[in-house]
Amino acid sequence: MNTKLDKSDWITIIIVYSVTVIINSIDYYREENMLKEYLIDFSSSIILSLLAVMLFMYWLIPNYLVHRQKYFQFTFYGLSILFITGYIDKVTNYWSGEGNWAKFPTGIDLFISSVFRLLDSIGLLLGVLLTKKFYEGQSQFLKIEKQQKENELKLLRSQIDPHFLFNNLNTLDSLIDTDSKKAKEYINRLSLIYRYLIRTKDAEVMELSEELQFAENYIFLIETRFGNDYKFSIEKDVDTIDKFIPTGALQALLENVVKHNKASEKSVQTKITINNDWLTVNNTKSNNPNTESLGTGLQNLQTRYQLLSDKKVDIKNANQRFIVSIPIIKLSQEN
Repeated sequence: MNTKLDKSDWITIIIVYSVTVIINSIDYYREENMLKEYLIDFSSSIILSLLAVMLFMYWLIPNYLVHRQKYFQFTFYGLSILFITGYIDKVTNYWSGEGNWAKFPTGIDLFISSVFRLLDSIGLLLGVLLTKKFYEGQSQFLKIEKQQKENELKLLRSQIDPHFLFNNLNTLDSLIDTDSKKAKEYINRLSLIYRYLIRTKDAEVMELSEELQFAENYIFLIETRFGNDYKFSIEKDVDTIDKFIPTGALQALLENVVKHNKASEKSVQTKITINNDWLTVNNTKSNNPNTESLGTGLQNLQTRYQLLSDKKVDIKNANQRFIVSIPIIKLSQEN
């Protein structure tokens, strides 16, 4: 659960405090409290309860419930926050109301009264915010899950895309007449690609080594079909064992290069680099970009990473180069 506050959360806080101030003002008016009590007590309660809520939302809940499930520490620190803020508010209330300090509670009575001092306002605000965050999280999850299913359908359709098959058959037909040896190699690579696509159609992630083998076959098709228009290179600085990426991620990145760049005077140069944590596709931008492509491939890939990793796809669109870095998923560290 993401407990950081956004704009709508702050609007909710303002509404809750506004209603609380109105209700408390009626009580203060009936009890004929002094104006000093209105100003000091309300300000003190709002500031201290808001401080307590911030500590819960930004520190206590993320560190001791969401990520670690340390319930004893959560309870201890939670009571400490309630006691300290409640104690300060109680002292402020006694001072503003000119209370009898001889009757000020001590010992266990002081602890209990301090803990419960702001519990209503803190508990109400935390309850509203956490409920709001929960339903927003559920809504976002359902949205991502729906997008994931749509992505799976799109991926499956792309695997049997008639245009893809048609273009490759045209290339193959040309090769048979001009270079029969290369035509056989082309058939073999195309067969390996379709075999891989069928085998991995239900897999969320695949080993990086297998995705790289697929990419090498896919690059062969691109370079054979387009000649010198596109040039690719792969640099591996680390071992690819026990490293994973979303299935079809490299296909989407390679397609993105071809779809968005129409080679003119110079070939489009693309370098694929791999280190421990990232796979990066860095390509030069052609002088004749393809403006018809909608860029949905990268959008789909970004959506898939929201379910698979806490890291995001990094995209840099410079003047001369387009760089996409995708996080490498290490399943052994997550289990």
